[in-house]
Amino acid sequence: MTYLSSYCEYSVIKKILLISLFLVLESDTALGQCRYDYSGYGQSSGKPSEQNTYADIEAAYKCLIENFDAKEEEIILYGQSVGSGPTVDLASRLKRLRAVVLHSPILSGMRVMYPVKRTYWFDIYKNIDKIPHVTCPVLIIHGTADEVVDWSHGKQLWELCKEKYEPLWLRGGKHCDLELFPEYLRHLKKFIHRVQKSPSHRHAWRESVDRMEPSRKSLDYFEPSRKSTDRREKSRATRDRSITDHRYSNVEKTDNSKTPFEHFEKSRRSVDIFERPKRTVEQLDCGRKSVDRLDRVWAS
Repeated sequence: MTYLSSYCEYSVIKKILLISLFLVLESDTALGQCRYDYSGYGQSSGKPSEQNTYADIEAAYKCLIENFDAKEEEIILYGQSVGSGPTVDLASRLKRLRAVVLHSPILSGMRVMYPVKRTYWFDIYKNIDKIPHVTCPVLIIHGTADEVVDWSHGKQLWELCKEKYEPLWLRGGKHCDLELFPEYLRHLKKFIHRVQKSPSHRHAWRESVDRMEPSRKSLDYFEPSRKSTDRREKSRATRDRSITDHRYSNVEKTDNSKTPFEHFEKSRRSVDIFERPKRTVEQLDCGRKSVDRLDRVWAS
């Protein structure tokens, strides 16, 4: 298997560090490496431009196929920072690539400078539009403290990938120091070992990644259970009716309980009616006695 790497231009010390890291990687994974310079950089002639970088990676790929008998399905593309542009562009056009590694990638050139929500015709390295067309496994590595390309670029690209692999978000990592983290080489070797396996063996980790982002189908499985919800709604309705009926029955019982009391009140009133005439008779008797006394006084 062969690594086709697209890097930013670094200092001599940085290049030595990268070469030593990949020498370790080659010894552990039996992986060859092909590096090239962009037009206008290093030993390459021409002028640097977006289209020239696409032509540069295309020439390096053809060199591997034609001169070194490499096969498309045995090539892993590695793109860092601006190098993610030509890497994603080539990967979107090759359908049998083994894998892609994106190191501190960009969504697009315009989005590095301004938080635009759409892609303009004059934008460059439109990775955000091309990454959905990459059909091979993709590993994304990004530092959470990146001061050049914000961490959100890597996260959004990972969400847009078809064949996601567990990403590596290095806490505190900046734009040019991710290789110094022990997790960087460890996670990279793990990814290469996984993609070196046959497609049938790779199916297991694809399922584990799918669990990280639940598919739409998993939501559809909850739809049939709607019937049970409807049953609960029906039982709820019947329960509400029973409660309502119970309330009305209680009201009726209360009304019924009021009835004998009202009868009692009526009977009491009728007794009072009979009592009143009795009192008037007594009053007449009292008046009669007083009249008799007066008659006696006058007679004497």
